[in-house]
This record gives sequence, structure tokens and C-alpha cells, in this order.
Amino acid sequence: MNLHIKLENVLFLDIETVPQNKNWKETSEQVQALFAQKTAYQRKDEVTAEDFYERAGIWAEFGKIVCISVGFFTNTTHKKQFRVKSFFGDDEKELLVGFKKLLDQHFYKKEDLLCAHNGKEFDFPYIARRMIIHQIELPKKLNLFGKKPWEISHLDTIELWKFGDYKHYSSLKLLTIILGIPSPKDDIDGSEVARVYYQEKDIDRIVAYCEKDTIAVAQIILRLNNEPLLEENQIIRA
Repeated sequence: MNLHIKLENVLFLDIETVPQNKNWKETSEQVQALFAQKTAYQRKDEVTAEDFYERAGIWAEFGKIVCISVGFFTNTTHKKQFRVKSFFGDDEKELLVGFKKLLDQHFYKKEDLLCAHNGKEFDFPYIARRMIIHQIELPKKLNLFGKKPWEISHLDTIELWKFGDYKHYSSLKLLTIILGIPSPKDDIDGSEVARVYYQEKDIDRIVAYCEKDTIAVAQIILRLNNEPLLEENQIIRA
């Protein structure tokens, strides 16, 4: 596959999200009712909204972002380098503003692209919705209003792997395994992020996990383009 893109124009990213509150009891009755209504289809009859609340981070209306990790390629005299940076912490608005500043200053041109695994269904709209909630003006790359499909500068590795088979879904972990890429799921997975955040209070562990996912997405693009994978000494962490 030849993607006909310049890798230096792609910003790879991943986000980690958690429920807005530590537990159900800290959530207002109004939000509890709305959450119960929103999740009625996903929950089985015997699963209460309270029991399901640990998954609230999936929805931008009931969750929040605790980490956005980004990565981009740079060329040196000898070989490619991949630079990784993360915006993280308890102040969601602050990390969103930091991410927006990066987009506005460095990834705003027509040829620039955002890339994530399942990004079109999750990461990109989630970030945009949380920015709107915090009254942050959307950067150009996330403001899709009035744009035609071919004008949207988003790449999605899950979509690329479908090859037009729209009913097909492959997780990031599955793709890394079958493509011979070091798995980013060697410590925690997405279902454990809320516990690590609220109970263990280990944001560094979440950041490390998020950065591994970002690197894995870049590795998938390299494999799809039939290019050599990144070696550890090519990855520069900010």
C-alpha cells in the first residue's frame, strides 16, 4: 500500500479517558438519570446504570480526557526520528488548550493530517466535544462543519485496514500482533485506566500506556507503507 503522504505532515495521537467522577455517588441525580437513559441499549437488563458507570469515560458527555499523547516524524541526517509528547493531568481544560496550541502552531496546513486508531469514531470527536464543553475554539483540523469528506484531514488505521469492508473491526492490539509490532498492551488496557487514575492515582502509568498506543499507530502506518519499523533508539520522548 502506498499512502502517498509525507510522514512529517502526520500528527499521530491517542487519548485516555475516565468517568468525570470517581464513582456513581459523586454524580448528580440529574446526570445519573441521563446516564441511565443514554446507556440503556448497551446495558443488559441485570446491569444497573450504577454498575455500568465505570465505563462512563467512553462518552464525552459523561467522561473526561486525562491524557493526549502525540507523535510526529522528523528526519535527521542518518535516520528517521519519532518524537513523542503528552498533555496530561487533572485539569482537562489546560491539557486541551496545550493540544490546541500544538495544532494551531504546527499542524494547521492543508497537507497536515491527524492519525489515530479508530480516531474518526472516538478520539477526534471526543476531543472536539470536550473542547466545546470547555468553551475552547476548535482548531481547524477538528472543525469539520461544512467540509466535504475528502476535505477532512483525518487518517484512521482501523479504516485503512478495512480495505472497504465496512463491517470489519480490528483492535489496535490485534493489528500489532499480526503485523509483528511490539504490543502497547503489555501493562494495562483501556478498561483499567479509570482504576489506575482514581484509585492508584498513577498518571505516569497512564501516560506511558497512551504513548505506547501512539507509537503503535505510527508503526502500523509504516507497515502499511511497507517501510521499516521504528527502533527504540529512534523514539524521542519529550
